[in-house]
Amino acid sequence: MRKFLQHPITLFLTLILGFFVACQPQASTQQTPAQSPTASPTVSTPVAYVDRPLTASPAQLPPLPYDAGALSKAIDAETMRIHHDRHHQTYVDNLNTALKDQPNLQNLSIEAMLRELNAVPENIRNTIRNNAGGHLNHTIFWQIMSPDGGGQPTGAIAQAINQTFGNFESFRKQFNEAGGDRFGSGWVWLVRNAQGQLQIVSTANQDNPIMEGNYPIMGNDVWEHAYYLRYQNRRADYLNNWWNVVNWNEINRRFQAASQQQARS
Repeated sequence: MRKFLQHPITLFLTLILGFFVACQPQASTQQTPAQSPTASPTVSTPVAYVDRPLTASPAQLPPLPYDAGALSKAIDAETMRIHHDRHHQTYVDNLNTALKDQPNLQNLSIEAMLRELNAVPENIRNTIRNNAGGHLNHTIFWQIMSPDGGGQPTGAIAQAINQTFGNFESFRKQFNEAGGDRFGSGWVWLVRNAQGQLQIVSTANQDNPIMEGNYPIMGNDVWEHAYYLRYQNRRADYLNNWWNVVNWNEINRRFQAASQQQARS
C-alpha cells in the first residue's frame, strides 16, 4: 500500500515542478547583432549631386569642373588650387582613414552617414562629422560656381527667391549678412527646409544643412582658406564678389531636385 501511494505523489510533484519551471522567463541565448545605420529612401536622398549620392567606398576627390584660374572674377587661381588640391583632399583622406575598419559605414552614402550621425560609432563620430561634412560641402561648392556665372538668377529659383525674400537684392543682402555674421569658420546656405520653404541658414565648421533636415540649394564657404590670399580679413568683399561666379543653372537644378524631394515626402 505504501509503495502504491508513493507513485502518484511523485507524479504529482513532478507535474507541479515542471509547470513552475515552464512559467519562468527564459534567458535568450541569441544575441542581437550591433546595428549600423542603413540607408532608408529619405536618408539616402542625394544632395552632393542631383542625380546620385556621394560614395564613401572609397571617398574620392572630384576634379574641378573648370580651370583653377577660371573664377578670377571672385577667387584667384592659387586660392582655388590650395582649397581644392590640399584642403578638400585632406577631408577625403581623413574620411577614408576613419572608415578603413568600418565596412558597414563604407556601404552608406556620405549623405546617409551625416543624416544618421548618432548611429556612427562614438570614437570616430566627430572625425566623420568634420571630414564627411567637408567632403560633401566642397563637392557642392565647386559645382555651384562657374566662369560664366553671375548676374541675376533666372527660372524657378528666381521666382522662389522673389516670393520668399521680396527680390534678389534683398535676398543677396540677407545671405551676405548671414555669411558675415558667422563667427569663425563655417558656411552660409540657401536651403529648402522641412516645411518646403526657402531659408537662409549658416552652419559652423563643416556641418551641412542635411544634419538639420534641410536640403542645401546653394552655399558659400566662409572659412578663411576660401578667400584669405586675396581678401585677407575682408570677408565682406569676398562675399560681394562671389556673386560674380554663382552658377544659376546648377542652382536651378538643385532647387528642382529639392522640390521633387519635398513632393515625394
